[in-house]
Amino acid sequence: MAVAKSTTMVLRRRTRAPKRYSEDEDGLGCEDAYCERCGSGDFGSKLLLCDKCDKGYHLFCLRPILVSVPKGSWFCPSCTNIKQPQLFPLVQTKIVDFFRIRRSSESMENQSNIKKRKRACSLAVSKRKRKLLAYNPTEDPQRRLEQMASLATALKASGTEYSDGLTYRPGMALRSANCAALEKGGMQILPKEDIETLNLCKKMMEKGECPPLMVVFDPVEGFTVQADRYIKDLTIITEYVGDVDYLKNRENDDGDSMMTLLHASNPSKSLVICPDKRSNIARFVNGINNFSPDGRKKQNVKCVRYDVNGECRVLLIANRDIRKGERLYYDYNGYEHEYPTEHF
Repeated sequence: MAVAKSTTMVLRRRTRAPKRYSEDEDGLGCEDAYCERCGSGDFGSKLLLCDKCDKGYHLFCLRPILVSVPKGSWFCPSCTNIKQPQLFPLVQTKIVDFFRIRRSSESMENQSNIKKRKRACSLAVSKRKRKLLAYNPTEDPQRRLEQMASLATALKASGTEYSDGLTYRPGMALRSANCAALEKGGMQILPKEDIETLNLCKKMMEKGECPPLMVVFDPVEGFTVQADRYIKDLTIITEYVGDVDYLKNRENDDGDSMMTLLHASNPSKSLVICPDKRSNIARFVNGINNFSPDGRKKQNVKCVRYDVNGECRVLLIANRDIRKGERLYYDYNGYEHEYPTEHF
């Protein structure tokens, strides 16, 4: 588990996380320090001391909550003077450039193509009921600009470049290392028709027809994602993307939100997705508290690893119908069940 030094976001690591804390794990309270929020000196292993003013805060008392002790320096909310993220300008040309949207006759304003595609999709769905569905973008071009501006705001605030695919950077894992045949277990093979649906989603995003989602800032959860229109069960929400690296290179990394990509039989070949430098909206979908019944009830998205033409990919998929305005949540834990979420 690792978090950034100072941030306005809830940061999460989703693979090889440490075991859960317990109330008496360190055997001692913190006699000289107490939490400025709750006034208690208990849970010493979760009590952070500001490197500037020496005031203490529990991880779970901070807003937004932090899920682990930062490795480097940490400064409390008073010393960092946290402010609301600056909104991305709602200007079409800026948004087109930010997301590298293709300028063509099939632009965001071409409503006729959207309607034709929706009719075609409905026919396909009727023939294959339990296959994955492409998302239906919002028909209003202005509203789509607002949705993309909300994502751009979150990416800019987190210092992240937009990307809608896995990226392979010098000094990290090569694309040839992403070989689904190395998987130890737990990966599904994506059928041909579902690959076509995934490719359709990618093409829509390239044209500015984004998923009907809005990124909002919550004082407790940090950036979070909510549905901006009704989303049907089995709809592809987005692909989880970022830089691909070997897990062995990232076990002591301070990056946030890492996701298992390849769980190899040979641990030295296991891969993770690191969205701290390049990512999309998947980074801001929050996790459930899977230690409580109420937390588990909130889950409306599932995270699935797929073999797509021999390569590993991770998709976020609706696991039930999602109402407009409903926030998106999924379970961070795979079969490893190593990620602590009791304070979510």
